[in-house]
Amino acid sequence: MKHSQKIGILASLLLIGACFLPWIEISNLNITINGLQGFVNEKFTFGTQIKPHTFFAIVAIVLFSVNSLMAKRVNIFICFLNISWAIKNFILMSMCRPECPTIKPGLYLLVFFAAIMLLMSFLPKIKINSAS
Repeated sequence: MKHSQKIGILASLLLIGACFLPWIEISNLNITINGLQGFVNEKFTFGTQIKPHTFFAIVAIVLFSVNSLMAKRVNIFICFLNISWAIKNFILMSMCRPECPTIKPGLYLLVFFAAIMLLMSFLPKIKINSAS
């Protein structure tokens, strides 16, 4: 695909932006959780999930930019790690504990942009020299 690397870089940046959006709302505690703030109380915390997503997105941006076959292969692995982390966040955040949280659009966008990154990593624009 002609523009797959640019779309992958844009999806990586938008994934980092999705970490700033609200992910869930716990109504009985009146708390909104996103990728930056995951603290509910001392026994119940989600941590700062923006750190691994930012790491994976920055590495993916670099690998999307490099025109090497090995970089494209490593990028598939990094994007798999990123989508698995996003799915883990989706499952843990949306799980019903004493009450079910309200899922906000930021959590859906997180998984969506991670899937776009993975899809674009499968479609690299790279020249392969044919050995004659």
